[in-house]
Amino acid sequence: MTALLETRLLKAGYLGREVVQAVNLRVEPGEVVCLLGPNGAGKTTTLMTIAGELAPVDGLVMFNNVPTFTPMYQRVRNGGGIGLVTEDRLVFSKMSARDNLRIGGGSVEAALELFPELEPRLSVRGGMLSGGEQQMLALARALSRNPSLLLADELSLGLAPKIVNRLLGAVREAAEKQGTGALIVEQHARKALQYSDRMYLMARGKVQLDLSADEALDRLNEIEETYLRGTAETEDDHIERKRRFDKRKVWRRQRVRERELTRLSGSVVSTRREEDDDYYFEGERERREWAQRMRRR
Repeated sequence: MTALLETRLLKAGYLGREVVQAVNLRVEPGEVVCLLGPNGAGKTTTLMTIAGELAPVDGLVMFNNVPTFTPMYQRVRNGGGIGLVTEDRLVFSKMSARDNLRIGGGSVEAALELFPELEPRLSVRGGMLSGGEQQMLALARALSRNPSLLLADELSLGLAPKIVNRLLGAVREAAEKQGTGALIVEQHARKALQYSDRMYLMARGKVQLDLSADEALDRLNEIEETYLRGTAETEDDHIERKRRFDKRKVWRRQRVRERELTRLSGSVVSTRREEDDDYYFEGERERREWAQRMRRR
């Protein structure tokens, strides 16, 4: 059977630096696949690269055995067959729930079939909905377009178990009734595996395990102890660590030149010491954050 989604040696990251390394994964039609891993393992980076938000550093993203290089708006919005639910839910806070569904190109009736509890809230602005209702709205908007592939990032984030069961149950129902393939990123391993067919486990940017959901549940204690305890390095941490490493190399060479100038000239050229580096790094970070705040105004 031709895979609905397949990545081949996918490498992805930020500013040309790899965070995800040589990831191979597949999703078949009507199959729910969960992507597990600790914080910072590269799960969201992988999902955003598949969605087209990030360009791959190397490797291929393939839909129906055809490589794709289109941007996200073509894959998600313009008939690309992908439904996307991001971690921050993407609900328009000043629009009503009904308008949120319409602007996504979905069917309001189909959305209410998935989540009847949204019907009395259709005229309420998105920003006035509860967290669970917002997540239902985001998922209903994605599934009501009848996508061939659903990409969902942290559906359960900050929600009560009852709401999580409703959301994951809707994904399972779409897979069984509509043949929708789903790739869901989750931190709550046990809950996700109960609604999934297969599992990929990522750690430090690599796929470490590829198991059926039943096998993963049998080995869940081992998986949690070995891979899911603690927090991995995040993408932002990776970029900042690399930037500081490169900068320290430059500053080290500069100090060598300054010491030589001091020796030749007999006067002190610079008194900055290596242990002062963090002070300058923090000053740079504060200036970058200030500039970002000014740009957002």
